[in-house]
Amino acid sequence: MADPITVQRFEKLVLVHMNSAFNVARWLTHNDQDAQDVVQEAYLRAFRFFGGFRGDDARAWLLSIVRNTFYTWYLQNRSHTADTTMFEEEMHSLETGTADRDDGPEAVLIRSQSRKRVHKALQSLSLEYREVIVLRELEDLSYKEIAAIVGIPMGTVMSRLGRGRRQLALLLAPTDEEA
Repeated sequence: MADPITVQRFEKLVLVHMNSAFNVARWLTHNDQDAQDVVQEAYLRAFRFFGGFRGDDARAWLLSIVRNTFYTWYLQNRSHTADTTMFEEEMHSLETGTADRDDGPEAVLIRSQSRKRVHKALQSLSLEYREVIVLRELEDLSYKEIAAIVGIPMGTVMSRLGRGRRQLALLLAPTDEEA
């Protein structure tokens, strides 16, 4: 049994990042249930090894564990998973705010369609590009933090972000029908 001070420290430093952990897991797994499983296992691992945590960035440490847990889960379950799960707009919008309540129905519809299009494009990226874009653009982590989480040099983070952004731009470019 863990001592109460360790539990309090874990709650203060790590537990507060559950939304970020779920967001990253959700984008990696494409499925809410699988993301919940990955996050649960990641938190168990984080708690088990919390005594060895000596850093000052618990969020980056936790997201690294989430990422590693995902890859373990993925290797065990890849034949069982499908990338066809629909993204739940209400729980995972890229931007949440009061604008939806203040705008008219047309603006809300256009914004909703744009979000769906961005989500679909982001999910179609390869995992190596999607994970760095999610960590940078949605979780607002620094290149240095991403490099530590993903376990790659900072230059590789920058090149993956650049390539991923270019692929997103191509996927989101207006088609002849939309122009």
